[in-house]
Amino acid sequence: MSYKITINPSGRVFWMEASEAVLDAALREEGCALPYGCRSGTCGTCMAKLVAGEVAYPEGQPSALSAQDLAAGRVLPCQARPMSDLVLEAREIDAVRDLQVKTLPCRVVGMHKLAPDVMRLYLKLPATERLQFLAGQYIAILLRDGRRRDFSLANAPHADEYLEIHVRRVEGGEFTRYVFEDMRERAILRFQGPLGTFFLREDSQRPIIMIGGGTGFAPLKGMVEHAFHVGIGRPIHLYWGARARQDLYLHELPEAWLEKYPHFLYTPVLSDPQPEDQWDGRIGWVHEAVLDDYPDLSPFEVYMSGPPAMIIAAKKRFAEQGLPEEYLYYDAFDFSADSPAAGQGQTYP
Repeated sequence: MSYKITINPSGRVFWMEASEAVLDAALREEGCALPYGCRSGTCGTCMAKLVAGEVAYPEGQPSALSAQDLAAGRVLPCQARPMSDLVLEAREIDAVRDLQVKTLPCRVVGMHKLAPDVMRLYLKLPATERLQFLAGQYIAILLRDGRRRDFSLANAPHADEYLEIHVRRVEGGEFTRYVFEDMRERAILRFQGPLGTFFLREDSQRPIIMIGGGTGFAPLKGMVEHAFHVGIGRPIHLYWGARARQDLYLHELPEAWLEKYPHFLYTPVLSDPQPEDQWDGRIGWVHEAVLDDYPDLSPFEVYMSGPPAMIIAAKKRFAEQGLPEEYLYYDAFDFSADSPAAGQGQTYP
């Protein structure tokens, strides 16, 4: 059965089958650019208001959808299936409209173990191809059985000779085991991209706070390098949270930025430093360090990238300290034994 979907305030209309997710159908529509991130129901980026109609969640209520969200009539299009015609209230992202999502082969031309459980891969596209993307977006590595593994792009758009991704090894993860044990340089992969609506907003004048958990540093790295390249002079304060010193796997890079760019600040935060770390820096949860440093968040825009627990813990507290909802951008990495392995963050209660 087909249902009519209306997106307000744009007034966009499309038809879809009841067997697929609303977001999947929307993304097939030319010019339709709904926000999204993980596409698994864990990040909440795609959240919209259900103005009319009824939806169902065949896999159960998504983790990013709270009881308060349900009571307020909010839905997650990435997981919602229509049970009637729908009217949704959702913002569309103009900047991604003209980006072509491609499916391409690539060759692994570099493998660098940055930490015991973090591998940096450099991927080279065919000579006739380039990938146009926004700083902070991600690609989906396509496996032979049709499954996907999503990884943020860690390079800036201007430095696109190679695509850079940071892969954290996940216990029981099939693809990450392959990367760490069997993959060799010159291996061929296929991917789809660019994807996602987590990217640096260049038209804003607000000072920027960035918060990365583990390999959530990857998209922020691309954003910061892009900001430097295009001459964005707004203050940027990067917070990077991890468990121990070895998990700050490119610590020297933001330290070098700190020396070169006067408008850039860097604060690493460890939740469980080891005695051998001899750590004299900040200790605790990374979002709490932000709250301590910025009692009034109302003038800022915030970019967060890391595990869902970090995002959930920070969203409520940041709102309490004045951060407008429309200036919070985030990308939540969820991972398990058989899921995308894109983030290594602090362990949150």
